[in-house]
Amino acid sequence: MQVHRFTDANQFYQRVKDYLLHQEALHNLLLGMCNELMQNSGNSEELPYLATVEQEDNIVVVAMKKPSGNLVLSPTHDIIAIDLLTEDLYLSFPSLPGVIAPTSESDKFVLAWHLLTNQAYKLKLALRAFQLEKVQQIPSTTGYLRQAVPEDKELLVSWGQAFALEALGETMLDAELWAERILRKRKAYLWQDEVAVSIACGGKSTPNGARINTVYTPPEYRRRGYASASVAALSQSLLNQGNQFCFLFTDLANPTSNHIYQDIGYQPVGDWHQYSFS
Repeated sequence: MQVHRFTDANQFYQRVKDYLLHQEALHNLLLGMCNELMQNSGNSEELPYLATVEQEDNIVVVAMKKPSGNLVLSPTHDIIAIDLLTEDLYLSFPSLPGVIAPTSESDKFVLAWHLLTNQAYKLKLALRAFQLEKVQQIPSTTGYLRQAVPEDKELLVSWGQAFALEALGETMLDAELWAERILRKRKAYLWQDEVAVSIACGGKSTPNGARINTVYTPPEYRRRGYASASVAALSQSLLNQGNQFCFLFTDLANPTSNHIYQDIGYQPVGDWHQYSFS
């Protein structure tokens, strides 16, 4: 068993795509990262960490880390592969901000990383990955979905900061850059009643699917069905664009979001843990 590193995102994707597409929903985060890295190739002075652990030319685990970002791992049941990956990572990264992976793999990795580096860790989020193929009919609410426009930037900045604080427990330091990016990429959508009342972001992220994220409704507009309506409408729009699937992650600590997404037609495909290191 051996670790293979890659410096070119396109070469890396060609190596891992068949492995990742075999379980596209479970690997949607890794596939989305590949897509983003290939689109932005050469735009960063710092190279991402792209690696596989392989045995006899068979991929055992895939690992990715964008500059200054968390490590993301694919599913694997081989503890030796995780140990090898941990040792290889340590050659370049004496510390990590965190890891996101399926529950078993993330739990094994943080123990191995702690033993090697003595970095303390804590569970930040327990997540569930969902996949949708067909939108189910839900009770209607007033309003309609519209794409955000540059005039909405100030609202996006405010809601992006509020979402990060509520959902992640952290401050979004680059809220303006985030707002500019999702406006430029046309990935921000607002549910418009008399005023904008909810946001959902989404766009193509895998060869056959699109991921939805940053679903947020300010407290004063909640319990009126706006979030459900916006996610349902955006999901249908993404399917109408030719995507076979839509994906999203939910926080298991939020039973409301898990319930409303399943009412729309989202089905669970796997549980993930996000750990932070200190």
